[in-house]
Amino acid sequence: MTKLSVNINKVATIRNARGNNVPNLLKVALDIEKFGADGITVHPRPDERHIRYSDVVELSKNIRTEFNVEGYPNKKFMELVLTTKPDQVTLVPDPPGVLTSNAGWKIKDNKSLLEESLSELKKAGIRTSVFMEAKVADIEELSLIEVDRAELYTESYASGYSNNREQAIRPFTEAAKLTSEMGIGLNAGHDLNLENLSFFASSLPNLLEVSIGHALVADALYLGFERTVALYKNQLT
Repeated sequence: MTKLSVNINKVATIRNARGNNVPNLLKVALDIEKFGADGITVHPRPDERHIRYSDVVELSKNIRTEFNVEGYPNKKFMELVLTTKPDQVTLVPDPPGVLTSNAGWKIKDNKSLLEESLSELKKAGIRTSVFMEAKVADIEELSLIEVDRAELYTESYASGYSNNREQAIRPFTEAAKLTSEMGIGLNAGHDLNLENLSFFASSLPNLLEVSIGHALVADALYLGFERTVALYKNQLT
């Protein structure tokens, strides 16, 4: 079954709005684990507007499921993940001021950076992943690097789902087939929700993990985290 990793960036955003520790990020993460999530995802950014680097350190000492840290491989990020050693690091091509991840890697243009970063992570025993768009030409470039997984950027699927879900899913099934042929594991994330998740997961039999934050946290405001995590897990069965 596809695993559910819950991105808790938005919980940190709420906490930071008041400058204290309410809600307690670590407690929320541990409760989400208790409620059945398979992992916790965070994406610290240079301005620390939601997840702080100190959060990653604290979470790394306490998470008992899978801990996935996303980010752009600048010097500070690499020092952080090589010190805390999460289960998985997902490299994302975010420029410093971006609001949310909105593009995948162009590997040919970033080959040296990716090769160096992935090599350091591999030496540290960390599973590696890169954020990619579901475009055949981009996916084919995965052959230029050594990486364990690719995370598909699913915004185009989510935005096209209500109009024509068969058409929206087609690039992702093609990308999934290619990654399988390459021996690369498949993750996915961005704008997946209770409406579109089940069809997506059932269409990609080799999908290992989805990372979901914004929609899940928004649903939890109404339903509570325990019920929300269960509902999302049910979409993946």
